[in-house]
Amino acid sequence: MSVEGLIVPPGQGKKLVTKAHEVTFKVTGEHSRAGSSFEVIVPPGFDVGAHTHTRSEELFYVVEGELDILAFEPRERAGHWSTWQSPSGAEPVRAGAGSVLFVPPGCPHAFANRTDTPVKMFFQAAPPPDHEAYFEQLLEIFAAGGEIDADAVQRLREKYDIQQITPLTYG
Repeated sequence: MSVEGLIVPPGQGKKLVTKAHEVTFKVTGEHSRAGSSFEVIVPPGFDVGAHTHTRSEELFYVVEGELDILAFEPRERAGHWSTWQSPSGAEPVRAGAGSVLFVPPGCPHAFANRTDTPVKMFFQAAPPPDHEAYFEQLLEIFAAGGEIDADAVQRLREKYDIQQITPLTYG
């Protein structure tokens, strides 16, 4: 019996593209029981907002650019996440290329592109396939044109185990 891995060359994979957003599926639940992997372009001004997952764990790797990131339970969930502080004194940080953010289930986390250029990020979520379906449906909402239906995005986030703490900002 032959066993083969998966090789996805640069620029390949299932691409979901809107005017400002791009997600490329690299490894999906079709290939792995452990996790889904994506290349994500984060547009300027995009802030995913602080949120948690009860089931998922995530790993983010900044490939190009800089993101403001958070991964801790704050002393108090008040105000914008960029002002939060953990009981140990940790604060959100500016993460450049090569930075890794790991988020276990239940950990509040966020990222935002506060620069004027798109940021490339590698993102892995476990278990699959929830994040795959979420990205497909989210980019459909973004691609619809006009004003983004914030209620539809919120319903989608709730459906896929995303408990929003601070608002998502589209940029």
